[in-house]
Amino acid sequence: MSMYQKLKQAWQLYKNIDIDALNKLAAKVDLGAVMHTVSKLDDAQLQGLMKMLASGSSGKKKKPAPPVDGDFYDLAGMLIPEQRELQLKVRAFMETEVQPLVNDYWLKAEFPHELIPKMAALNICGVTYQGYGCPGLPFLMEGILAMEMARVDASIATFFGVQSGLSMGSIYMLGSEAQKQQWLPGMQQMQLIGAFGLTEPEVGSGAAGGLTTTAKRTGDTWVLNGQKKWIGNAPFADVIIIWARDLDDNNVKGFLVKKDTPGLHVEKMQDKMALRIVQNGIITLTDCTVTEADRLEKANTFKDTAEVLRMTRAGVAWEAVGCARGAYENALAYTTQRKQFGKPIAAFQLIQNHLVEMLSNLTAMQTLVFRLSQLQDEGRLTDEHASLAKVFCTLRTRDIVSRAREVMGGNGILLQYNVARFVADSEAIYSYEGTKEINSLIVGRGITGYSAFV
Repeated sequence: MSMYQKLKQAWQLYKNIDIDALNKLAAKVDLGAVMHTVSKLDDAQLQGLMKMLASGSSGKKKKPAPPVDGDFYDLAGMLIPEQRELQLKVRAFMETEVQPLVNDYWLKAEFPHELIPKMAALNICGVTYQGYGCPGLPFLMEGILAMEMARVDASIATFFGVQSGLSMGSIYMLGSEAQKQQWLPGMQQMQLIGAFGLTEPEVGSGAAGGLTTTAKRTGDTWVLNGQKKWIGNAPFADVIIIWARDLDDNNVKGFLVKKDTPGLHVEKMQDKMALRIVQNGIITLTDCTVTEADRLEKANTFKDTAEVLRMTRAGVAWEAVGCARGAYENALAYTTQRKQFGKPIAAFQLIQNHLVEMLSNLTAMQTLVFRLSQLQDEGRLTDEHASLAKVFCTLRTRDIVSRAREVMGGNGILLQYNVARFVADSEAIYSYEGTKEINSLIVGRGITGYSAFV
């Protein structure tokens, strides 16, 4: 190249330089050092550098981030439009009415009673029952709605499950027509709150044959004595379903015990680490007298009680899915916003591995409970079906919430990021409605034909 050509090339380069930009760059970096480093690069390295610089200044719009959605296989797409509309209606309620206040109430271990009329307005209580003001929807929707509630807060989902499932379900399945007319319309509108008193201080898994709460009939009245523990909604319930052992025939029977009944005393449980919004009570029955009209007409053995538990155990599996989904979605959103080493932590391989493990378990859980509810709607649900779902989903939920906490680092234990609440609440879901061991034995009995309980 001649001297003239070199001077011409230098002049062209000089004319293309943005002097203002060059001055701004010089204020930030040592241009001499940069030029010295660049001059040592070989052709391949220079081409790579130029390609990187070109891509950084190409003016292309950044690709929008994928939506945060735990329904990876689009199971919601299988719902009919009316069902999907109801799902989104409940989701909006949970996100706008519950989410803003839930951490505060969880921390105080108090119940947001102001939410009850708003929840009643959704018209979803007694969702699968026919008549008495109930919607009469498929069991699948009961599960979907339980998931949507637990996705924001498992305590609200548990409160609703006790009201709509255990207490209303006991009356709907085992009560007389007069009892249904007396209680179900008001409970459906949530003007009356119910509780379900089965578990005792010394009797949990062994309730089938070991209840110590007793019932003795004298003429047209029954006298109840004993204690119940962990009874959700009991401190403010209008009616409590009390399960007691009949001293005459040794069978378990159910009774409708109204609040303020003489001999009924309810004490709120304190110091829980999980489901702190749920108001659990210790119930003491001391010569508590109820009439024969308040005995559940069709509840004559523990097998009848088990019918209610089978129905609601499927809902608990769905609740576990909701708890896991809430933890996953909160963790995913956090990792896309939290930056370390100059980029979102979601861009790192180990974080992505945790997220994919969480999503894999969550998707398996969702497909399992979806099929479970289909079997329930077909009238083919068995104890072992419900128990397998409860075992698997609660186990996987524990893993998911743990990973969600892990990817959030220290922030994962702060209530403001929500995941800490899911971590704690998952422990209660893991244990109630039958422990992992008891539900495993129910499934084991179903697949082998041998009962290993005793």
